[in-house]
Amino acid sequence: MADIEDERSDFVVVANRLPVDRVVAHDGTLSWKPSPGGLVTALEPVMRANDGAWIGWTGVADDDQAPFDADDMHLVPVPLSAEAVELYYEGFSNDTIWPLYHDVIAQPTYSRRFWEAYVAVNRQFADAAAAVAADHGTVWVQDYQLQLVPRMLRELRPDLVIGFFNHIPFPAYGLFSQLPWRREIVEGLLGADLIGFQRRADAGNFLRAVRRLFHVQTARGQVELPAAGEGRWPNSMSDRPRTVVARHFPISIDARAYVELVERQDVRDRAAQIRHELGDPTTIMLGVDRLDYTKGIRHRFAAYAELLAEGKLDVDDTVLVQIASPSRERVETYKALRDEIELTVGRVNGEYGTIAHSAINYLHHGYPREEMVALFLAADVMLVTALRDGMNLVAKEYVATRVDDDGVLVLSEFAGAADELKQALLVNPHDIEGLKRSMLSAVHMPRAERRTRMRALRHRVLVHDVERWSKDFLDALAALRPTESARAAAAAD
Repeated sequence: MADIEDERSDFVVVANRLPVDRVVAHDGTLSWKPSPGGLVTALEPVMRANDGAWIGWTGVADDDQAPFDADDMHLVPVPLSAEAVELYYEGFSNDTIWPLYHDVIAQPTYSRRFWEAYVAVNRQFADAAAAVAADHGTVWVQDYQLQLVPRMLRELRPDLVIGFFNHIPFPAYGLFSQLPWRREIVEGLLGADLIGFQRRADAGNFLRAVRRLFHVQTARGQVELPAAGEGRWPNSMSDRPRTVVARHFPISIDARAYVELVERQDVRDRAAQIRHELGDPTTIMLGVDRLDYTKGIRHRFAAYAELLAEGKLDVDDTVLVQIASPSRERVETYKALRDEIELTVGRVNGEYGTIAHSAINYLHHGYPREEMVALFLAADVMLVTALRDGMNLVAKEYVATRVDDDGVLVLSEFAGAADELKQALLVNPHDIEGLKRSMLSAVHMPRAERRTRMRALRHRVLVHDVERWSKDFLDALAALRPTESARAAAAAD
């Protein structure tokens, strides 16, 4: 860790992945390119202004990459063995926490080996953060893979101000209580000064878990933790009482970047080309998702197929384009889902397609952002039918690109975005009849209503962008920083 200790930063981000992807040229030369995603865009200015560092895994097992600089950021890799990737990442993170936190749509696996690996890897990340952070610095831990890091880091570096943001839902206690290590997870999170969630309901679920497990007081989003040895709180991590704040901070996108892409003529030309390649249909419906059981792809296919069977939609003038980017393909649940989705596509196209027109255009691979914006521009109706989703940024991306104030967003009420994008057509994806009605309403909605709804949606997305999200969170975290006098008093004790 000696190399890390040479680089101390006032602001440290701790995330499962580094914000760059490895690129190996034909001659073996190694370089790094920025990863897609709004989190990097939101935090880059903060990191530059505060001599920031980013701690994370490179994405390659058994990679012993030394700390390096890229895009004006100092990056500190945490090496993970192949076994750690299997047990911590594919195992506990994505085969235990992910399904549990998404309402047990798939059955979680409660494995002690998974848990032991999760603890060990979280310790690696906490050790790295403790070594990198400057005295009284700020550390912002990201997401469900690292829920134990705040407490571990608090024990190592009590001088730090620690934030945590949970990008996925936090479940109701009736579900969360299934987890054999529920106390340890909550204790881990309570090591932070500020815990952020996507939705108000998620923050409420967490606070209820705190009350049920530890019988401490919570009021107005605050948890009052007693000092060590007091009450029923056995591991307070502090000899003094502490206050932890749990609030919702809905994440967003870099809306301006999407608007800039829309203004490019090549992107507009590509949107027109997509419509032509699809046969210039009257209506293009679009779904863009990772291939995940939480996204409700099966439900939208079922509703669409029934509308075709009932003659309420016709493949001659309506097409559904489904982008399903590969996801966690080594996990058995995801392999089974891919097989099921592809069988469904084949069945629907076999029953309702024609020589000239497919009912569903299904594409199982990712696309660069320019192509995605062209697809958003080409689509008349965006279908977001998630069964459970922390936010769903695709809904916001579609809205940001609709500079003509046209298009219709059909949005699941179980996605975090539904709390903000109230002018969308909100649906319960489990209600297939209701979903069918909303899809027909979207297809036949008068232009004036489409424009009214989309203008309101775009205003929300453009004003509440990812930059505002990060500023709101970091301002709230800074407000919790102890004053000099408070630090002096604590040192005197």
